[in-house]
Amino acid sequence: MEERLGVSATGAGNALTITVPVERWLELGALAKGALGCLYLSFSTAVDWKEQGLEVVARVENLDANVSVTMRTKLPPGEARCPSLAAIWRGAEWMERECYDMFGIRFEGHPDLRRILLPQDWEGHPLLKSYAVDTAHPPYR
Repeated sequence: MEERLGVSATGAGNALTITVPVERWLELGALAKGALGCLYLSFSTAVDWKEQGLEVVARVENLDANVSVTMRTKLPPGEARCPSLAAIWRGAEWMERECYDMFGIRFEGHPDLRRILLPQDWEGHPLLKSYAVDTAHPPYR
């Protein structure tokens, strides 16, 4: 990873964590799948670090070799765009829709980016720390 991406992996044993700039997100995904054989996308989510911006986190695994890679990328403050991993792992489609719904991250290249948990007319993204939790919402249908 260090040779191909220019970033070092941390972790112990077969559990690696690799952080790359958002511009190299797809490159890391393709490398994890191709070179390491990580065919299984375990999860994809985000973290709101307030003033420092959002972070996208995905864990991929090679179940045969017992290797896992936790992929991380920080989005610049005020930026909510990240390339979609859906072309690499089809399972990313639903997970990225959830991140969009809850955090407002727009995954560029996603084939069907729309809300998945909340109604289409919902305002805001509830897992952002700036979201007003005391906002009155219409009752559940």
